[in-house]
Amino acid sequence: MNAAVRSITRMALQKGCTPFAIFEGYQGLVDGGEYIKQLGWEDVQGMLSVGGTSIGTARCMAFRERAGRLTAAFNLVKNGIDALVVIGGDGSLTGADKLRGEWKGLIDELVQTGVMTSLYPWTGRLTTEESAGLRENLTIVGLVGSIDNDMSSTDITIGAVTSLHRICESLDSLTSTALSHQRAFIIEVMGRHCGWLGLMAAISVGADWVFLPERPPPLNSAKYGSDWQTELCDYIGKQRAMGNRKTIIIVCEGAIDNNLAPIRPEDVKTALEKGLSLDSRITTLGHVQRGGTPCAYDRFLATVQGVEAVNAVLRSTPETPSPMIGMNQNKITAGPLLEAVKLTKSVADAIASKDFKKAMDLRDPDFNAAYNAYVESTVHALEPGANLLPEGERLRIGIMHVGAPAGGMNAATRIAARLCLNRGHSCIGIRNGFAGLIRDDIVPLEYRDLHGWQVRGGSELGTSRAHPQPPTDGPKLHVVGDKFVDLGLIAYHLQKHSIDALLIVGGFEAYTSILTMAISRKNYPAFCIPMVHLPATVSNNVPGTDYSVGSDTALNAIVDSCDRLKLSANANKGRVFLVEVQGGNCGYLAVMGGLVAGATNVYIPEEGISLDMLQHDVHHLTNRYTVEKRTKKHKRAEGRLILRAEEASAETYTTEVVSNILRAEGRGLFDSRTAILGHLQQGNVPSPLDRIRATRLAVDCIDWIQKRAAHGRSRDQESSSRSSPLAAFPATYCPDGADACVIGVRGADVVFTPVEELLAETDLKARRGKVAWWMNLKELIRILAKHEYVEHDDLDGSRIDLTKQD
Repeated sequence: MNAAVRSITRMALQKGCTPFAIFEGYQGLVDGGEYIKQLGWEDVQGMLSVGGTSIGTARCMAFRERAGRLTAAFNLVKNGIDALVVIGGDGSLTGADKLRGEWKGLIDELVQTGVMTSLYPWTGRLTTEESAGLRENLTIVGLVGSIDNDMSSTDITIGAVTSLHRICESLDSLTSTALSHQRAFIIEVMGRHCGWLGLMAAISVGADWVFLPERPPPLNSAKYGSDWQTELCDYIGKQRAMGNRKTIIIVCEGAIDNNLAPIRPEDVKTALEKGLSLDSRITTLGHVQRGGTPCAYDRFLATVQGVEAVNAVLRSTPETPSPMIGMNQNKITAGPLLEAVKLTKSVADAIASKDFKKAMDLRDPDFNAAYNAYVESTVHALEPGANLLPEGERLRIGIMHVGAPAGGMNAATRIAARLCLNRGHSCIGIRNGFAGLIRDDIVPLEYRDLHGWQVRGGSELGTSRAHPQPPTDGPKLHVVGDKFVDLGLIAYHLQKHSIDALLIVGGFEAYTSILTMAISRKNYPAFCIPMVHLPATVSNNVPGTDYSVGSDTALNAIVDSCDRLKLSANANKGRVFLVEVQGGNCGYLAVMGGLVAGATNVYIPEEGISLDMLQHDVHHLTNRYTVEKRTKKHKRAEGRLILRAEEASAETYTTEVVSNILRAEGRGLFDSRTAILGHLQQGNVPSPLDRIRATRLAVDCIDWIQKRAAHGRSRDQESSSRSSPLAAFPATYCPDGADACVIGVRGADVVFTPVEELLAETDLKARRGKVAWWMNLKELIRILAKHEYVEHDDLDGSRIDLTKQD
């Protein structure tokens, strides 16, 4: 929420508006006085890393009465406020829209009689003059702040992902305890009418069962009727029999059975102890889920939605329905607020009427897809053989990691392998990429091998940059390093191990590897198998997708480091940290990291670094520090960050060189230090978002492989033609090139794009896509850092123009 307050305030100032903070929510609006405060640029300084809400929030019974809203309207007009941006849940947003609907009548009453009720002391009347221009309309814009992610018409709400971070941090710790003691842990998480937190946490930590409000147990009502306790014990017992040493069960606070009876953690504990004699413990996370430093994604979401909220205020008309700012398909949207609230309440109505299918359908498609992925990849032993394919349709699917390690690689591999085993496929783990393949370093993956992979960073299979030797008649590839593997050897070993399909998890090298094999099919028929690339790289430079698995983990590592560096910079008055981040020739991490860490500027490979850029930044820093050190209201100069992508003009303007230039040109007004984050960005536990994305994409990859195999020759024909492991594959198996693809998230859709088609949108030399959706955010960094806004500070009767050096 604080990130939203910051961006709304600074964007309003940029647009020539006057922002106010109303402290303690509607209570502050009713009380007025010191609870309504005009905000300046520095008033929101440092807010990005602060959890909760610095301006406070409170339930206000008075605002529900007309008398309370009358007083609120009086305070708004007295302060000249004609627009409200409300950050809250459906109740807060509905209340704001009601105030708008009554606005003209309230102002007329205030002009005629003033505020005088039994509930409030006489406040006064409004004059016609002071209400002029404010009498006809009050503009309302809503932002959804809800950890439950329970608002319709938006894919995600402010605070939900941070809450998921807090849950997963706790569950990751509990998992190690559960493994040590072989106990069952039952964790209650928030979610009264929406199971998003519970479901996503279950996916992120590999929980064994989850109880949701929208989909009550039993899952197999035909077999168990209403006896969810027996269904749970049957499943957990089978898991234990398969060697699972721990049991993690998540219960949403609004969990119910199919008769609408509440399911409490105590009920689950009793069921496990009676049915399995299983030592069980209950943990209620409570308000821990609401606290802590906001994660990178929530800072991004709140920042860009705050900017859009100001724009929505400025384009609003009396006829425009109050908008709610949302996020749909990776794009900021503005839709009717009341329609979104109505749809949200319809979910609770559907649950109350036991129409659970409708309740699930009313959730966004991602929720349903995630639920189905969780059930198939986790609740596999409930109905043995239910998902098994016919013998002739089962495949030997190879999985390998290629390129640098990235958070979420193991999560993707775990889910893909479990789905393969559920369906009867053989899952072959290929260690250390193509280098391991030609050394026959392969291992069949079984359930017991995959325990705990969901939360592990790095690569359990091992990864390398060894790359298939590009053919001379193909596109010119710019491969990192010079370790090439002969195509003939790769083809030989794929046939030797009877690999029917290949899933490669990795970065740009994984893309060019599949591209190399695809264009070499005419010479090596062994490559005529379904091959799919699941993008996993911190750089987020793979074409065909908005996000790569691992990029969110890296971004959170950057934000965590930048928060600490900023504390150091603040303590040392007048210090600028130049922070080098990874990303190769792609500036995604620098731009997104700069936006959510509150950087002054970022330098990226797409634009490079020039003397003009450095000179402008020196002037900007000089002016800012001059104002802060000479103005009495600033007790100390703010520490600042500039992020530099590692390959931004790397041959000339290295991190050390740029830092030295800044230090020299600062002339003692400010200092400069460097921080190179290096491989810290690739490590650590994968973020919940990366685990969720990995799960979703892995499920779709296995589905895609099965469909592509079905489009090829029949399994009987394959078996007869491959009686020898060295038998040739028919080139007609892949006639249209659609059997070598990159899976990607574009907007809200998961798409498969043939690797050869992606050539048109790929810069092979720079090793990145030609179009980047995040590039326009770079200018927003400069705007929020006060590069463009000219503020006049009164210093001894003079005014400082911040666009010029003092």
